[in-house]
Amino acid sequence: MQWNLEIRINEKLYLRDPKSSELGKNILKEGILMIEANGIENFTFKKLAIQLNTTESSIYRYFENKQLFLLYILSWYWQWLEYLIIYKTNNISDTNKKIDIVLDVLLLNTQDYIDGGPEVDKRVLHNLVIKEASKSYLSHDVNTFNENKFYKPYKDISIRIAGLFQEINPEYKFSRNLASTVLLMSRNLYFFMQNLPSLTDFPETKEISKTKEFLKQLITNSLV
Repeated sequence: MQWNLEIRINEKLYLRDPKSSELGKNILKEGILMIEANGIENFTFKKLAIQLNTTESSIYRYFENKQLFLLYILSWYWQWLEYLIIYKTNNISDTNKKIDIVLDVLLLNTQDYIDGGPEVDKRVLHNLVIKEASKSYLSHDVNTFNENKFYKPYKDISIRIAGLFQEINPEYKFSRNLASTVLLMSRNLYFFMQNLPSLTDFPETKEISKTKEFLKQLITNSLV
């Protein structure tokens, strides 16, 4: 089942709402495709303008720079994942099943998507996040960005997952540490599996199920 979802983005991330025009929507769509294919380092608004057959200045009317553009994309993605977790765990009392759902959402091992947002294949968006998300906070601007609440969607999904861990074991002292670790490792292990397989225990199979198995074991062993 698919549901339409409207997500509100921090207004400090953009100059003009890209959802308000066809050009803005195309900026999001093509920008995501270009960043996923070539990385944020090689992405420029000039290249995007050429791809869209528009002017570079027209893109700057929507976003001040490519760092804020990336943060806009990530903000939408983390809120989307959090809504998926809320929707799919609603009325589920079995904590073991809730853990499965959370991991399936983080690994995008699910077909129940909530529609909305950038008009691109959500797996392309997922691949972008795997490769680029950590760059958004491993930055000299991290404190300024944090003061502007640009990382709030990432914190929110981490806190929600930590809440699940607290629900399972209220005595566990490190629920936030575990949640942030699972969030990070769900991306890193997938990246290692595809690009640096010798860093994993499943270099040949490259199966998402193996990543899920490891993360679930990490969670359950920690919460015992």
